[in-house]
Amino acid sequence: MPSSIAVRRATVDDVDDCVRIVDGLTDFFSDEEPPAVRRDLGRHDGWVITDADAVVGFLVVERRSSTVAEIRWAAVASQRRSTGLGSRLLTEVLGALHGLGVGYVTLKTLDGSVPSAAYAATRAFWERHGFVQIDAIDPYPGWRPGNPAALYVRALP
Repeated sequence: MPSSIAVRRATVDDVDDCVRIVDGLTDFFSDEEPPAVRRDLGRHDGWVITDADAVVGFLVVERRSSTVAEIRWAAVASQRRSTGLGSRLLTEVLGALHGLGVGYVTLKTLDGSVPSAAYAATRAFWERHGFVQIDAIDPYPGWRPGNPAALYVRALP
């Protein structure tokens, strides 16, 4: 990957760029998500991946306990998907979380019982990175009925 690519902690100055990424991924996010991403970037730990200092992806993590963290949001700009940026971002964030004593990372995404090529690719991404689906819940609290949540977990080494 070119040396102009870097992963760093998100700052308040990155929030608008992260929301723009969400706005550009209409296959994955509804109109409800941009305000939630904005809110969560202010409340939880965030990381961005940049190319020549431009934010091209982000990931937001909520600490659930001293040893468990949940990935709340993760996205790479639509024109930069499938280029390895998401993998690099995730790998560096998982390393940082491990260094903070996190032993388990969880996440939720749309379950495979709902036909969606976009989300099939999303689940495949998480699974390539060692996440295992442990359950599906519908309705998941806070999610619309008919959007079953696939619950994933990964143990960190």
